[in-house]
Amino acid sequence: MPTFNDRIKQVLLLMIIILLAYLVIIELTVFLPGLLGALTLYILSRANYFQLIYHRKWKKGGAAGLFIIYYLFLLGLPIYLAITLISPKINAFLADPNAMIAAARHSLDTVQQKIGFTIVSEATLTNSLSKLTAFIPSVLNSTANLISNLAIMLFILYFMLTNGREIERMLNQIIPLKQENINMLAAETKKMVRANALGIPLISIIQGLVATLGYFIFGVKEWGLWGFLTGAFAFFPVVGTMVVWVPMVIYMFAVGDTWNATWITLYSIVVTGNVDYIARITIMKRMGDVHPVITILGVIVGLGLFGFIGLVFGPLLISYIIVLFKIYMSEFVNKDIPKIAEEVKDTEEAKLPGNHS
Repeated sequence: MPTFNDRIKQVLLLMIIILLAYLVIIELTVFLPGLLGALTLYILSRANYFQLIYHRKWKKGGAAGLFIIYYLFLLGLPIYLAITLISPKINAFLADPNAMIAAARHSLDTVQQKIGFTIVSEATLTNSLSKLTAFIPSVLNSTANLISNLAIMLFILYFMLTNGREIERMLNQIIPLKQENINMLAAETKKMVRANALGIPLISIIQGLVATLGYFIFGVKEWGLWGFLTGAFAFFPVVGTMVVWVPMVIYMFAVGDTWNATWITLYSIVVTGNVDYIARITIMKRMGDVHPVITILGVIVGLGLFGFIGLVFGPLLISYIIVLFKIYMSEFVNKDIPKIAEEVKDTEEAKLPGNHS
């Protein structure tokens, strides 16, 4: 049995470990999206990677390198599309911001005159445009941070794949739970990561393509850009795509393009909206059966805590609260129920006639 001095040493050592881990985490906060991204890709890749290693007898480094190349292409494609579609607008704004601001003011004035009331006051518009002017350069400056996180993510993923079994054994040993609850935690993590890292982007791509088709058919200028933005905002459930197509339709009505504006409204409500509903009840249910409330709350929390990768880890964080509560009940509450039931049964039997000494 450990002595008192051994206990003191144990506590001090744990405090030092926690302090050092805290300092490291604080310094690596800027790279947290990359670390979480590597964890996400590892969870998605581990089954196929182990299949290559243990059944196909591939070398660990070669198999991990194949996954790195695959994810580099997969993640690089949307980044390339975003740069191709959005960078001309940003360059035009930076080249002559006053002209772009004047065009935005003219469009808003036209809309407000047509509908007969003020949507945005002059002071609010001026404040918003000044914030936008300051925001765009900060977005450009964050490109280096994005590339750094992407490099960190792929670098860590490589070593997580090549050392995956050892990492999982270590976690299995240090997590202070019963094995059945560790298995529950692992299964919930895998389910939520798959649902959010695969399901939500897939739904957004489908909605973006469907919306792009509608914009092309009904004569929206730069339909590719607006379709891309619709797909990007489709990450946010319920009202995501409306952030894009509602202002577009209002502007089209204001400038007199009534026919196309009407058809885009009907198309967005009937087709794009129902595609979102059908995709969520089929794809999301098959991948993880994630409740929409968990998704919405998770996205709100996750974006504030982790940035863009919070779209995956925000819902996972909300789900962890539920799972950890179940584990708490299993570890500390439900385990006493059979004992209490047995004590009640013995007490009741003792009260029966013929059981008194």
